[in-house]
Amino acid sequence: MTKSLFPGFDGLMSLSRREGVDVRPTLLRVLTDLYVQTRVHSDDEQRQFIELATRLIDQVDDATRASVKAKLAVYPQTPVPVLQKLGLVAAQEGRRVPLAREIPASAPPPAPVRAPTEAEQRMAASMAMQPKDAAEIHDMFFRAGPSERALILHNLAQTPLKAAPRIPTVRAKRAIQILEMAAIAGDVENFALELGDSLILPSRVAAQIVDDAGGEALAVAARALDMPSPNFQRILLFFKPAIGTSVNEVYRLSRLYDRLSDRSALVMLAAWRGSTLAVTRAKYQPSLHDSERQRARAGGSQTRPAVQPGSAPGVRTGTGGSSER
Repeated sequence: MTKSLFPGFDGLMSLSRREGVDVRPTLLRVLTDLYVQTRVHSDDEQRQFIELATRLIDQVDDATRASVKAKLAVYPQTPVPVLQKLGLVAAQEGRRVPLAREIPASAPPPAPVRAPTEAEQRMAASMAMQPKDAAEIHDMFFRAGPSERALILHNLAQTPLKAAPRIPTVRAKRAIQILEMAAIAGDVENFALELGDSLILPSRVAAQIVDDAGGEALAVAARALDMPSPNFQRILLFFKPAIGTSVNEVYRLSRLYDRLSDRSALVMLAAWRGSTLAVTRAKYQPSLHDSERQRARAGGSQTRPAVQPGSAPGVRTGTGGSSER
């Protein structure tokens, strides 16, 4: 099971130790999700899951361990060694008793300042950047290669260009959940719809981001939503198979994502939004120009009447000074 789904698993682990990119939490979460999706496993699948899961459980953070523990505690086919590793003791075959105390809920954060409404977000989005500048940045980014894109994003953090406003926290969290579920299900259509709706992007630009083979555009969109790095890595593994099965690509995009600043992502988001306005203006500019030219011609061809409206006709006088009728 694991070998077919993660052909580069051992390579990712060694790369994690050598290069400092910790992908172990993401791998354990994904491994667990795949395991609990099937009710029946072969002996070889169980053996591989036990070997990998027990090795990773001691190497991940508490939040990842708690998430995996919650899923495996209610899954009836969880192997006993994994239950023991998680602190769940099998009292009888097929039964387990949780030993760990319930994780206390964190204190609610202070009430934030009123979040902007959807209408305010869209008004701010249309005024963030001049359409011409936005279109140039948009086109330059999508034409560039991986190294050039990284340089563009680095330079955007230092530019005086106005960035797009942040996505409200509640809306961003909901979008992250929906995007991750769509990625796991391989639902490209709903993934693109949610991405465009949450970032206030037209469907054309959202589709361009989703279809981008390099993955940098998806990294920018995820950073604009303030997506946690493990969630972004899971989306890469499920939604971009060509990237997820490549050790070098996972490492490259994970490093890019961790180094990508919020400002760079929001400036690029403003460029994506503004580029749509530039395209719309360019589309209708020829027809507007022709209309102006036709109106100018019509105005120049009009002749001034000999007698202005409201004025009296001319009076002819005879030699005696009397008027002729």
